[in-house]
Amino acid sequence: MRHVISLLLENESGALSRVSGLFSARGYNIESLTVAATEDPSLSRMTIVSIGSDDIIEQITKQLNKLVEVVKVVDLSEAGHIERELMLVKLRATGKDREELKRLADIFRGRIVDVTDSTYVVEMTGDPAKLDAFVEAVDSALILETVRTGVAGIGRGDRILKV
Repeated sequence: MRHVISLLLENESGALSRVSGLFSARGYNIESLTVAATEDPSLSRMTIVSIGSDDIIEQITKQLNKLVEVVKVVDLSEAGHIERELMLVKLRATGKDREELKRLADIFRGRIVDVTDSTYVVEMTGDPAKLDAFVEAVDSALILETVRTGVAGIGRGDRILKV
């Protein structure tokens, strides 16, 4: 099962390495990883997407809580949450393809953020399934380059990850 784990950790060098090392040492794969400072510059928020049974994720959560730098850990998948990801995709846009790619970007609520004589760069945000659907809808021969940020997630309603 897919889990979105969100944690607050001290914003110091080596913290990211220790968290990712915990996963690799136990043979667990990280599907997606995002991290950035929070409104408190001494803390960072990390969002990890991993696949595993509830027991495995519970074990990972317990191990994360043992790390000195980790302040708080939440499995967002346990309740309602919102996920978003950012994607930039560079597309070959020449001739008749230009109008079709513009139409597809509009349908998926993407924005064309760079235009040249032969390319478009489309910026798109949404849940990972939406971004995957856009990539599937575009002729693969037109995709020159794709960059994705990984999932950022937050609990819905009164669920707050804060110290």
